[in-house]
Amino acid sequence: MFFRSFVDMDNDKLDLLIKNALAEDIGDGDHSTISSIDAAAEGRAVLKIKEDGILAGLQVAEKIFRFMQPDIVFTALKKDGDTMKYGEIAFEVMAKVHTILQCERLVLNCMQRMSGIATLTKQYTQKLGPYKTRLLDTRKTTPNFRLLEKEAVRIGGGINHRFGLYDMIMLKDNHIDYCGGIEKAVSKAYDYVQAKKTGLKIEVETRNIEDVEKVMAVGKVDRIMLDNFTPELITEALKIIDGKYETEASGGINLNNIESYAATGVDFISSGAIIHQARSLDLSLKAAIISN
Repeated sequence: MFFRSFVDMDNDKLDLLIKNALAEDIGDGDHSTISSIDAAAEGRAVLKIKEDGILAGLQVAEKIFRFMQPDIVFTALKKDGDTMKYGEIAFEVMAKVHTILQCERLVLNCMQRMSGIATLTKQYTQKLGPYKTRLLDTRKTTPNFRLLEKEAVRIGGGINHRFGLYDMIMLKDNHIDYCGGIEKAVSKAYDYVQAKKTGLKIEVETRNIEDVEKVMAVGKVDRIMLDNFTPELITEALKIIDGKYETEASGGINLNNIESYAATGVDFISSGAIIHQARSLDLSLKAAIISN
């Protein structure tokens, strides 16, 4: 079995994301705040939940505030992965008012997006409850926001697939066609791993039963993707594979039909929809000055 886990997110990557996002928003200064609020003023803010779902991004929110002001007081009243209900408070933060106002939109953007992804992911994983099949995400993510989108998938109960092009070999249809065939592509990838990237896992996409038979003949892979197969064809393919390699179903799978795919016994189902079709949930940050 192989997949990425981002339980402990890469702090350097997260710091860079926060730095760039704040720079994009603040530019040469938050003139609304600078012009109207004393720089020494301190305040308290609370994160109000305005929509039911799965909470995600609370730890990220704390890191955003601490990036701007390390000595904030952050009190979490819920945790990532909790069910959240309208009217609840997720956290409170005490900091300089300038910190609260300059971080507000980034905190909300991250948490609203992440909570939407976690909520949709949870809907998918709940459908898989009775089966051994597990849910994977994909690289169909928002540029420069992948770290947090994949973390939201994990919070919602899914499993992170490869993070990028560098941490796994996945031979898809275009690789195979450009290379000149599935056997040639697999063999070249295998030789490359042995020579230059020992331990790098290889997955190959198959488009029909004939492709599956070709992969079984050549071997040298870790996982076989069954792309746009019907549940009936997946069942047929699994008999051919006979447990020798991990299997992944992908393409055309949604909340309405996911159980029919899981019932085949396939190891994984990958879905880009849990990220790119997720809807941001409604949250708000309300602040009040407590001292000057």
